[in-house]
Amino acid sequence: MNTNITSELKVGDRFPLTIKRIGINGEGIGFFKHVIVFVPKAVPEDVIVCEIVELHDNFINGKIHKIRTASPYRNPDVPELASKVGGLEFAHIKYEDQLKFKADILRESLDKYKPYAYQNYRIKPTVPSVQQEKYRNKAQFPIQEIDGKILCGLYKDGTQDLVDLTEMPTQMDLTMSAMRKIVQIIKDLNIPVFNPEKKSGILRMIVIRESVEFNKLQVTFITRSQKFLKERQIIEKIQAEIPEVSSISQNINPDDKGSVWGDETKLIWGDEYLQEDINGYIFNLSPRAFLQLNSLQTDKLYDLATEALHPEADDVLLDAYCGVGTIGITLADQVKHVYGIEIIPEAIEDAKKNAELNEIKNADYYVGSVDQVYPQLLTDDIHPNAVIVDPPRVGLDAKLIDTILRHRPAKLVYVSCNPSTLAKDLTRLTNKYRVEYLQPVDMFPQTPHVETIVKLSRR
Repeated sequence: MNTNITSELKVGDRFPLTIKRIGINGEGIGFFKHVIVFVPKAVPEDVIVCEIVELHDNFINGKIHKIRTASPYRNPDVPELASKVGGLEFAHIKYEDQLKFKADILRESLDKYKPYAYQNYRIKPTVPSVQQEKYRNKAQFPIQEIDGKILCGLYKDGTQDLVDLTEMPTQMDLTMSAMRKIVQIIKDLNIPVFNPEKKSGILRMIVIRESVEFNKLQVTFITRSQKFLKERQIIEKIQAEIPEVSSISQNINPDDKGSVWGDETKLIWGDEYLQEDINGYIFNLSPRAFLQLNSLQTDKLYDLATEALHPEADDVLLDAYCGVGTIGITLADQVKHVYGIEIIPEAIEDAKKNAELNEIKNADYYVGSVDQVYPQLLTDDIHPNAVIVDPPRVGLDAKLIDTILRHRPAKLVYVSCNPSTLAKDLTRLTNKYRVEYLQPVDMFPQTPHVETIVKLSRR
C-alpha cells in the first residue's frame, strides 16, 4: 500500500466506494486511491460508504456502513438469517445473478494462477440448481448450554457464537422439524449438553441426514464421552415423535477444539445405513459417508461428468477420491472396469457394499491415498485410460499430478469444489493436457461455492 495512504487511514474511517467485481470468496471488490478493498455482502455496481475493518500493506478489509445506490443485482427480499449465520453469503444477490457471479469467481481464480492459455478457456454458463432453497440433505447442528439456556442451530458467520435456529432457508423442512423435536426431547430428559464456558456436559452436536428418495432420517449424536445418559429414553421418544428417523448413532469425540467427528461411531438403534437414490442407483450411507449435499442436483452433476468423460465400452476407469463409490458405480455399466481409491477405510467398505447392492461386478476398490495406490495399479499392469478426479477442497495431491502427467491417460475429468485449487492444479496439468471446457454447476445456492467439471484431453 502507498505509505501516504497508510498514514492517512485508520480502522473505523469511512469513504465512498463503488464495487467493481466479485472476489474468489464471494466478497465485493472496489478500489480506493488504487488500493484494493474487500467488502463482504457488497455486490458489483453497489455504491456504498465503506468502513475500514482492517488495514494491510497492500489491501483493505472493509464493511458496508451504508448503501448509497443499490446494485441492480441485489435481492430485495433477503432472509433475515443471512446477517446472522453462515451458509447464506449470497442470499443478498438475485438467483440468476448468483449463477453469473459463480462463473466470475471461476474466472478470477484462473486469472490469479494463470494456467496455460487460460484466457482462451471455454467457460459454459453455470447450471442452475433444481431447488434454490431447502436443498441441503445434511446438517451438523452444534448444541450448547449458554447462560442456562439450551441453544441448537448454527454458528454466526466467522465466529463460534451459536445462533438458535427454528428455520434455515437452505435446509430441508423435515430435517429442521426433527432437529427442534430432538432438542425438546433433550430438554425434557434433562440430558447434559456441552457448556463451552464450564467445559462440562456430554452432548455437543446433532447431525441429521435426510434421504430425499425414501423420506427417512439418519440421526447421529456427537458426544464428548462414551457415556450417553438416558440413551434408551431418547431412542423411545424419537421413535414415538419422529417416525421418519430410521437410524440413530453415537459418535465419540472428546476433543473440544479439533474436528467435528471423533474416530469411533456406533449404531445405537435402527438401520446401519441411510439409503439414497442417485440416477437410478441405490447407495448405502453410513453416518460419516460423503455425499453431495444437494441430492436433486447430484443427478445433474453426474450426468454432466459422464458427458465430459464420454465413457466407452472398452474404457478402464480410475475413480480417484471415490468416496462411497457414487460416480464410478453410476458409470460402471458403460465401461469395461472401474477401479476406485479412497483414503477412508469405512468409505471403501461402503463402496464395496454399494457395488454389490447395485449388482456391479466390474468394480474394485482400494483403501489408501491416490498418489500411492495409483502407481501401484500401474505396477500391477492395470492402465486406466480414463480418470475422473473429485478431490476435497485442498485439490489434487502433487504426487498424483506427477503420476497423471507420467501416465497420461487419454481421458481426464476433474470435478472440483474449489476454484482456487482447481486453477492451481491446472497450471501443472496443462503441461500435458488441453482444457476442452469448464462447466460450473450450482450445488450450493445462496453461497459463493461453485462446483466445476473440467474436460481435459491429452495434447
